Amino acid sequence: MDFKELLAYKKSFELAMEIFEISKTFPKEETYSLTDQIRRSSRSVTANIAESYRKRRYVNHFISKLTDSDAENSETSTWLEFFS
Repeated sequence: MDFKELLAYKKSFELAMEIFEISKTFPKEETYSLTDQIRRSSRSVTANIAESYRKRRYVNHFISKLTDSDAENSETSTWLEFFS
């Protein structure tokens, strides 16, 4: 199986794309601060899931990457609260 078939990967990718589209409507003065940060952290969730899958044979690395993904997800959620 490829990491792109993982449900978590698919959902995180879909959400990152949705966040990208929504962030286009954010105020222009936020382009280089909150908007950029939200986009990067949401994409990082997906990237870390992909990396964790590749490191699944090494339990500590696998867990570390999933933990990073969870942290990026929390960061994204926090940034989005500034616009809600």
